[in-house]
Amino acid sequence: MSASYTFDELKRDVSEGRIDTVLACQVDMQGRLMGKRFHAEYFVESGFRETHCCNYVQATDMEMNTVSGYESTSWAAGYGDYTMKPDLGTLRRIPWLEGTALVLCDVEDHATHSEVAHSPRALLKKQIGRLEAHGFRAMMATELEFFLFNQSFESAEEAGYRGLKRSSAYNEDYHIFQTTKEEDVMRAIRNGLQGAGIPIENSKGEADAGQEELNVRYGDALTMADRHAIIKNACKEIAWQKGRAVTFMAKWNYDAAGNSSHVHQSLWSADGATPLFFDPDGPYGMSKLMEHYVAGLLAHSAEITYFLAPYINSYKRFMAGTFAPTKAIWSRDNRTAGFRLCGEKTKGIRIECRIGGADLNPYLAFAAQLAAGLDGIEKEMTLEEPYLGDAYGAGSDIREIPKTLRAAAEAMDASEFLRSAFGDGVINHYRRAAEWEQEEYDRRVTDWEVARGFERA
Repeated sequence: MSASYTFDELKRDVSEGRIDTVLACQVDMQGRLMGKRFHAEYFVESGFRETHCCNYVQATDMEMNTVSGYESTSWAAGYGDYTMKPDLGTLRRIPWLEGTALVLCDVEDHATHSEVAHSPRALLKKQIGRLEAHGFRAMMATELEFFLFNQSFESAEEAGYRGLKRSSAYNEDYHIFQTTKEEDVMRAIRNGLQGAGIPIENSKGEADAGQEELNVRYGDALTMADRHAIIKNACKEIAWQKGRAVTFMAKWNYDAAGNSSHVHQSLWSADGATPLFFDPDGPYGMSKLMEHYVAGLLAHSAEITYFLAPYINSYKRFMAGTFAPTKAIWSRDNRTAGFRLCGEKTKGIRIECRIGGADLNPYLAFAAQLAAGLDGIEKEMTLEEPYLGDAYGAGSDIREIPKTLRAAAEAMDASEFLRSAFGDGVINHYRRAAEWEQEEYDRRVTDWEVARGFERA
């Protein structure tokens, strides 16, 4: 299926009865698709111009609570509307849903029709615009990991998410036989996404029982973020249709591996023809531009970690010896470091950020990394030497990834660099999101506390 599904093709499919529903979706702070199901005839007549939503959708938590303390909206302000403006360039058929197409929307102020700065898509588009002013085009790709369970979402919830049976009994990293057992789900995911215009490269078993990884072809930053958001929704919908469940939690279980979302990134010329990170005469094939970019990522690694790890649970993934990094350093093809040089001495040279978990919002994660890299370029930061050996064994004097959400949020909030790149209003908005996540967790009683203290306290 072509990725370029046009509005004219949609109108033809609607008139001929092949499409009767259009999903108009914005991406919320958590990276989820939120929106409305349009009758297709109405959408092609007028709905394609705009629709509306309550502005709390970009100021809420995972539970859809109306969270106090946001500057952008509140009960006092009356929770008014935002405008959702369909980006018809994102229009696509959704093969796994009968008679359905989907379009992503930008979020605009209801009165001024300017983009809402803290909405994830607008935030990324701003950083892309800054790159374009330099003549750069960011190319990115994510690797998404998730666990597949034999239970449905409904039965998992009824069981309190206890006693879940994973799709495999053993570590299935690269296993062909075990992944054959899971093909009813994984083939449907691969083929469904390909049919939705998302170019799938492969799926594979990942480094634990029941863990999967999905890889898609790289693209420009906004296209890749759009793909990422749709992929996560598709995996959940397709698994649900087959009576199964998946989770993208960063650390679903203490004894299980974490779910990552590694981000590969490079800069190219504006026309996409020339890889600007490649210099055959540079060290390891790195251009000076790439050295400055990577230096920026390292210099600002603590400040941008919140946008790579936005929840309490995200930080439980950072454990030594688990392929999740603990040190914000770079190394050559070394999976123990936070940043890994890939494609050495080739035109495909790139830096892989290994810090982010599968729970990240791709728009926010991309925007933060692009801003950090661009700061390194603009200030011509000097890149330190690559780390050699096992980064898990590095001393405490080596730059570390923040260990908690509280520490990451404080680094974000205090960052002059981020406030300059994103704006004070955006940083204040996400600071409040982090504060609320911490407040909610701090007042909860966990199973661990009860088991530890019920009798012995």
